[in-house]
Amino acid sequence: MRKRTAHRWQLTVIMMVGVFVAAGSFWLVQVVNQAGQDERGDPYRNEPDYIIDRFSLVRMNQAGKPAYIISGDKLTHRPVDDTSEIDKPFVHSLAGEQPPMQMHAQTAHIDQGNTRVRLDGNVDVRRPATAQAAAMRLTTPTLTIYPDEERMETASAVQLELGQSRATGIGMKANNATREVQLGGRGQLVLPARAAH
Repeated sequence: MRKRTAHRWQLTVIMMVGVFVAAGSFWLVQVVNQAGQDERGDPYRNEPDYIIDRFSLVRMNQAGKPAYIISGDKLTHRPVDDTSEIDKPFVHSLAGEQPPMQMHAQTAHIDQGNTRVRLDGNVDVRRPATAQAAAMRLTTPTLTIYPDEERMETASAVQLELGQSRATGIGMKANNATREVQLGGRGQLVLPARAAH
């Protein structure tokens, strides 16, 4: 009789553990399914929370001075990933000791806490001549800017004019703080003719 009772207790414990495991698995499946339905079920999840026409935004540096100004025809902000899209962006860099740069494009995408700006479509970057540096113009289909770091890069074709010199390449990295520019891929460099003495 004791063997039967012991056997029943073992069987009861095994069945109870099985019921708890089954209930836990069912609950987990329900939670996962509910999360998936919430994502699919909210058609407005990726809708913008604000849209601003003809805007201008000033970003300050750590010293409290204006670092750059971004303006454009329209800014659309999406809260789901905290990104912004800009139509006809204009970026004016106010980089302290270095000459200011002006950048135009068809569209811009701002992400990573406003620390990365991707310009797309007929990107045109200009820096006026100063006593220390020749005028610069850069054109490319797409350009990623890191305004806080005063640097920019692209993997696309680039045309660069620096004073009377011309250069082309595929891919570029530039640092406005150090005035360094690296062109990648096969390219061409055209230097002005030397003046006759």
